[in-house]
Amino acid sequence: MMDDSVHSRTAFSETLSLNLTLNGEPLTLQVAPNAVLLDVLREQLGLGGTKKGCDHGQCGACTVQVDGQAMNSCLRLAVMCEGQHVTTVEGLARDGELHPVQQSFLECDAFQCGYCTPGQMMSASALLEDDRIGTDDASVKEAMSGNICRCGAYKNILEAIQQARVQLAHDATAPRKEGVA
Repeated sequence: MMDDSVHSRTAFSETLSLNLTLNGEPLTLQVAPNAVLLDVLREQLGLGGTKKGCDHGQCGACTVQVDGQAMNSCLRLAVMCEGQHVTTVEGLARDGELHPVQQSFLECDAFQCGYCTPGQMMSASALLEDDRIGTDDASVKEAMSGNICRCGAYKNILEAIQQARVQLAHDATAPRKEGVA
């Protein structure tokens, strides 16, 4: 008779192939069927920007975007991302330029210890792209309610999000320079 604990350990010893786009780059990797996205990002891919906080989906430190939607990577199995676009805080900046959310967090001093900052930025950049979320402070606070800042930088985080909103609107209406892609 086989010991159940031996059987359960061997049940997940095989890996599955996972194809996704990570921070704009196509990627194929082998993952355990029970591996959560957070652990794959941090341990397998070495992307330490996504933080491991509560591991229960309650703090938002592990927030990433999957197909443009903010979600807790500690609650999502990596294999659920098959064929999807995953963006981490490392993927917000483009061509050496900070994303407006990253820039505004710096300018508004929207972090103190910095632990929650990557998750805050990922949620903020997703909400700024979501037309269903209002632009008023109350709507932003509600949309960001899944991200906890233990240092209490909420006022500055809100200011940074609203500043990034203005910058993104300006960027969208600014004429493009000749020869610049």
